[in-house]
Amino acid sequence: MISTQRIISCTNPNCTQPINSVGDSVCATCQTPLVYRYLWATGSSVVKIQPGENVANRYEVITPKIWLDTQPGLLPEIPEELSQEIVSYLKLYQHRLHIPQAYGFAHDDILLLENVPIDETGNLYPAITDAWEQAQPVRQVYWLWQILQLWTPLSELGVAGSLLILDNLRVQGWCVRLLELVNVEPRDAMSLQQLGECWQPWVATAKTPIAQELNNIVEQMRSEEVNLESITAQLNILLLSSAADLPLTLEVAGATDSGVQQTQNEDTCYPTDADNSDDPLLPRVSIICDGIAGHEGGEVASFLAVESLKLQLRALLTEVKEQADILPADLIQKQLEASLRIVNNVICNCNDEQKREGTQRMGTTLVMAVQLPQTIKTPQVIQSQNTHELYLTHVGDSRAYWITQNHCHLLTIDNDVAGREVRYARSLYRKALQRPDATGLTQALGTKDGEFLRPVVQRFILEEDGILLLCSDGLSDNNLVEHSWRDYAIPVLQGTLSLEDAVRQWIELANQKNAHDNISVVLTHCRVSPEPTVSLVPVSEPVEVAVEVPVEVIVAEQETQLEQKSDLAPSSQALLELLISEPHAIDESQTSVKRQGRKKWWFLFGGLLVLLVGGTSLGLFAWWRLNPQTFQQVCGRLPQKVQQVCSPQR
Repeated sequence: MISTQRIISCTNPNCTQPINSVGDSVCATCQTPLVYRYLWATGSSVVKIQPGENVANRYEVITPKIWLDTQPGLLPEIPEELSQEIVSYLKLYQHRLHIPQAYGFAHDDILLLENVPIDETGNLYPAITDAWEQAQPVRQVYWLWQILQLWTPLSELGVAGSLLILDNLRVQGWCVRLLELVNVEPRDAMSLQQLGECWQPWVATAKTPIAQELNNIVEQMRSEEVNLESITAQLNILLLSSAADLPLTLEVAGATDSGVQQTQNEDTCYPTDADNSDDPLLPRVSIICDGIAGHEGGEVASFLAVESLKLQLRALLTEVKEQADILPADLIQKQLEASLRIVNNVICNCNDEQKREGTQRMGTTLVMAVQLPQTIKTPQVIQSQNTHELYLTHVGDSRAYWITQNHCHLLTIDNDVAGREVRYARSLYRKALQRPDATGLTQALGTKDGEFLRPVVQRFILEEDGILLLCSDGLSDNNLVEHSWRDYAIPVLQGTLSLEDAVRQWIELANQKNAHDNISVVLTHCRVSPEPTVSLVPVSEPVEVAVEVPVEVIVAEQETQLEQKSDLAPSSQALLELLISEPHAIDESQTSVKRQGRKKWWFLFGGLLVLLVGGTSLGLFAWWRLNPQTFQQVCGRLPQKVQQVCSPQR
């Protein structure tokens, strides 16, 4: 008798009895969470395969194109030579929030895709055409904005036709996701006119506040003289003004923990309970840095990165608040990139001065979120003080997640060796994970000169209630967030758990499951609901940003922060004091440092950052654009290592 029981295997290679029943959440033997990996099958022979069949003794066919891998711990079949079809998926790895990834093959001609818009029960997320009329105005524009952002990278690979097939465009809440990539020959066959034609039916059912302006944009797209830059700018203004119609309340809480198996904490996060509640950065800014180089200075690097970024962000928020016009996203992104290069070169200069090489060079990962308030007129002709923009910046493998009642989205992509191999089209992701160095970092602040730094800056729009989770890999390892988000995020969204308690409970969970590492968690509760939900803790109100920060105040603040950093390991405390005492001439044989050197170095360090970010310009990039002669004169006075970040050619 043939068994009809549906089974799935545990991914733990050490499990003695890995066979489980489909529907179980954890392995009955070892309690490892079971992985349900639903795949999208493409190829001419797919239509011949019937639901219920088992392909290659591992793939259960749910529908002809949706397959469940019942042995997700095994490497799928992967060809030695990669076709152009597969290469397109690999080169778009940085866009995996929207684009599926090649998984492997079955029956030679059937390509299997992972990271597809299929839910946890094996059902497709709705097509954008089916969800369009029920969506709010801001979400309708947000979907179109995401499609337009994908137009250029997909066009460069000849797969922009993927955006014109309506059933291929799926939506998981706010996020537009593609089922597969479609190759079109010749590559220049796709045009913005065709995209405008595709959007035209949606204009007829667009919500009233955006209908007229959206119709104007689509009509321009359908003309022969369409300009992508102009269309992008107009759609951006419509998106920001639509979002500004919504209220926005932010609440933030964070904490860091050394972990049960570590004697020191190389993580630094902002904010924590120790931070001043009157800080003008609260509740708009959250940062996590995970130091690398062990007791040789990783915790110093993470501490310096957070403190210097806080200084620069205060100036940035001040400048944004004073602008009468909406600043374009690319200008803000370049400013954030420039800020990171300042931090990078300060740490890198310390490494060079101490002649640190290889793994001895201190550095840090970074994930940082900045909610940027800009003034704009809404469709209701009301002056709004917030465009609901959230800028997310990351370097390394610290992560950011956006969590709502129904979904958990990983927003960042780790800068590791496995990801690099995929991005360079040298390997499929599952095969790259087999490398012994797969999780090794390819990017970090401070380990190399700023010209080699490639920070990723993304912009999102806050248009629904949700929680932004920033964390170090002490929490994210082993997909712990993906397995646990409902237990700790949903109660916060429902008002039954305070943000501070959620932070604490997530750290406790990480100590139980990922006890090998330090743990940092920062949660930002973003609420756009007209009626606030019941909360167990008071919600922080937006704070006015100070216009000027005197250098003396910054020096005093940095001195205080240094005093509060009392949990540094002895070797790191000595290193930090050494940097403060003699930043340009460090003798590694020196074993003691005089206390009076601290103020001198903080003055130089704080003064340098204030000078670079400026009190009357929008940071480095805008300063260079507005007054290049003065900018270069100031840069010429800086140390050579730091000067490199000032070059607009970088």
